Amino acid sequence: MAQKVLLGMSGGVDSSVAAVLLQKQGYQVMGATMKLWPSADGFDRNAEDAEKVCQKLGISHYVFDFSKQFANTVVADFVENYRQCRTPNPCIVCNEFFKFGAMAKEAEKLGAELIATGHYAQCEYDEHFRQTVIKMSDSGKKDQTYVLYRIHRDLLSKIVFPLSDFQDKAQIRKIAEEYHLINANRPDSQDICFIPNGNYKQFLEGKVSSEPGDIVDMQGHLLGKHAGLIHYTVGQRKGLGISAAHPLFVVKLDQQNNQLVVGENSDLFSKELFAEALNWHLFEELKEPLRVQAKIRYAAPAAEAVVSPYENGVVQVVFDEPQRAVTPGQSVVFYLGDVLIGGGLIFK
Repeated sequence: MAQKVLLGMSGGVDSSVAAVLLQKQGYQVMGATMKLWPSADGFDRNAEDAEKVCQKLGISHYVFDFSKQFANTVVADFVENYRQCRTPNPCIVCNEFFKFGAMAKEAEKLGAELIATGHYAQCEYDEHFRQTVIKMSDSGKKDQTYVLYRIHRDLLSKIVFPLSDFQDKAQIRKIAEEYHLINANRPDSQDICFIPNGNYKQFLEGKVSSEPGDIVDMQGHLLGKHAGLIHYTVGQRKGLGISAAHPLFVVKLDQQNNQLVVGENSDLFSKELFAEALNWHLFEELKEPLRVQAKIRYAAPAAEAVVSPYENGVVQVVFDEPQRAVTPGQSVVFYLGDVLIGGGLIFK
């Protein structure tokens, strides 16, 4: 009997083609769309498109309303990070709690042994590690393993990534066109679902107070005034409102003194960071130094580093070469070759 798989469907072309591929691989597919944010995220269209694709393919479609839970976890975490002058990645939190965590629970209720998404990643049993692991996909820059490190390791054996072998979005759209799917040419969404217009300042108004303060250089010299620290992030160059003989970048958000510290590009580089809230896929806890390849943001290349236990669940990461704009609130994600082994939240 064919294995049942519950596929998360956003209404976009990736997850729709994932449904096609799962069917071709012999799975009994069920589609599911999550309602995470009221109307502003285009949920009605997302759900309608997903349902039409399911009807086209002859599979069932479910809608799960997690809007309250989403507000209390992903959105609350986003706001709290800005309150602490950190720059968060809410998609990582959403993947942990909803697209994989909650989805796995719903799959169990529906009698599905597996869950699937349209992420560009691989999930397979690895003989060397003798367990199921997540690996980088063949999609190069579109690889999405960075945002998957917080998935609980006990779910790994239940995950299928149908798009693991695709290197080009054009290949995905071609399949969608061949199957006459309604969203074959629908543009990809680039915005956070609960901030569809990309206006963080507007969204955070009334949620996070941020008073104007001083902009200072690395020596503490006053250069101007900032509009509130929540409007800036490490590495930012534009929108500082100050002029200088050479380009200046945000080096640090000094919350204690309400100062925006700026410097030259060279001041942005550091060889060391500390991370907390670790999640590991290969083991429960890091007990000794480990040489890894580490990424400090989604689009950053993996860099050689050594991660070591520090204290109270914190790890220290020392890079072979200095990394640019290490940003509190972002994640540092660790790999052994192409195998995702875990990661944590950068706090300094």
